[in-house]
Amino acid sequence: MQRVSATRGFARVAPYVVPALDRAVHRLTGGKVLLSARMLPGAVLTAVGARSGLPRRTPLACLPAEGGTWLLVGSNFGRPGHPAWTANLLKNPEAEISWRGRDVPVRARLLTGAERARAWDAVVACWPPYAAYQARVTREIRLFRLAPR
Repeated sequence: MQRVSATRGFARVAPYVVPALDRAVHRLTGGKVLLSARMLPGAVLTAVGARSGLPRRTPLACLPAEGGTWLLVGSNFGRPGHPAWTANLLKNPEAEISWRGRDVPVRARLLTGAERARAWDAVVACWPPYAAYQARVTREIRLFRLAPR
């Protein structure tokens, strides 16, 4: 599956199929299951839209990290632009994630410098296709740490 997910074809189709399936399964299971979590740990991020001001729910892969935090990778499946949810967190860092059936209020922080480099190594070790995504785009993929509030 990792080999397939690193392809350009997957990047064209996955942004439309994977989140829709994840949202439906998450809703049907009362927040306990995400299909994509069979490959990677997953959560549903609820963040305030940067332009709309409305709550936006986005199923995402995440990596549980030290101190009860989570890492979120704005890979956008290796497509050129940053995913919208990253702009939402930059403007409104107070958010919530649904993690294993629990809603957790969090504060997001964009990682930079050495901290980002260490976190990037961790997410690539967990899911090597992230390296292929980064190699395919000229933008630096945004990486956030979410900490419980």
